Amino acid sequence: MTGTGAPRSPEQEHAEQPPRSSAMVRAAKLNAANMARSLLPLVVICLLLVGWAALRQNPDDPVIEVDPTSSVRTAAERADYELVVPTGLPEGYRPTSARTDAGGAEEGEPVTLEIGWFTPAEEFAGFVISDDAGAAPLRQVLDGAEEKGTESIGGRSWTRESTADGETAFVLETGEATVLVFGSAPDDELTEIAASVRPYRG
Repeated sequence: MTGTGAPRSPEQEHAEQPPRSSAMVRAAKLNAANMARSLLPLVVICLLLVGWAALRQNPDDPVIEVDPTSSVRTAAERADYELVVPTGLPEGYRPTSARTDAGGAEEGEPVTLEIGWFTPAEEFAGFVISDDAGAAPLRQVLDGAEEKGTESIGGRSWTRESTADGETAFVLETGEATVLVFGSAPDDELTEIAASVRPYRG
């Protein structure tokens, strides 16, 4: 019988099914196995990057160095004063921090630049320059400090101060900005940093 109520064979049902669209074919291919194979190269790359970073870091040396170049450049571009920075420090002075508020400063607003080092004596030395006398990085060091006279360093007259924490700070007034070198580092290292201060030339 071939009437409308007659059962159809599997071959007839298969022949009457519409062909699958290309979108359906692609969707069928996106199974878990294919997705895993697609992600595998990315996982391998991530593992290689993590391993490379781990090899670069010495477990016996926890100091993480930074590059202060971008912070210094940004401060120089926005500051209304001639930016001076420590230049040509010998090997052993390792920059560990650098920041400036120049990125958000409008024209004519004060600009502050800070740089910190891990010194050859394995102590901290900091540098600050700002044309804002009330800038927090200056006040945190100089508030409560006791003046101890002046010293000629690098051809400039610096004021020596003893901070409330008992550390040494050297202060230079340029007429436009205040320059500060301070920290737990010994005096000879702080003096070396102060003596290296030069106008930034890019």
